[in-house]
Parts: sequence; structure tokens; C-alpha cells
Amino acid sequence: MSGAGVGSGWARLAETVAGIVPAAEVDGVWVFSPLRREGREWGTAVLSRVDGERRRIYTARYVLAVRGKERGKFEATVQEVGSGPVQALAKLLQDARKRVDDEQPPLPVAPDRWFAPADNGPPR
Repeated sequence: MSGAGVGSGWARLAETVAGIVPAAEVDGVWVFSPLRREGREWGTAVLSRVDGERRRIYTARYVLAVRGKERGKFEATVQEVGSGPVQALAKLLQDARKRVDDEQPPLPVAPDRWFAPADNGPPR
């Protein structure tokens, strides 16, 4: 089963993000509905991180092969797409969404669920 924030691609993306961004500083996660085409699944999440006096916004993306010879192959990227004062969250998210260029609004996910250990199931 796969959906926004549910499935092995999301769990693996959360692991990748946790290796790059301090999970304790992440105060918001929003996931877009994944796209499936030609045996692959693409997922995108936007994360907000408080880093001292600044808020940093990241876009995290994954591609997961769900069919074919490369089934299970996973690739992820994490990119900082904006930063500003801590109180500028709404504006930074609006700018990040423009960069993602998705028609559907993202769904919020609690950071503690996003970074949940694998034995607790996938993030929701």
C-alpha cells in the first residue's frame, strides 16, 4: 500500500533525511501524493527546520523502482530551498511549494511520526 507518507519509499526517505538534517530540529513535515509511472514511484516532502535564529526549508525527494529488474532500487535527494526568520514559515512554505510545482496541497505529518523507528511502521 502506498499513499502520501505511507510506504517503504517514505520510510527510506525519512532515514535519508535523518542522516542529513538533525531530526530534533525539524518542526514540520508535509508530504505530497506520490506519483507512479513506468514501474517507479516518485515522492516529495517539504521539511521545516529551526536552526538557531533561522528557519530552513528543505525539499526531500525519492524515486523507488516498484516493478521490473530494478525493483527495490532507491534514490533520494535532500535540498535546502529556502531560509528566513523563524516566524516566516508561511512565506517560506509558499515559496517551496512553487518550486515543487504540484497541483495538490501537501499533507502535514508530525515530525515524530516521520522520523519514527522502522519497527513502529512507516511514517503517516
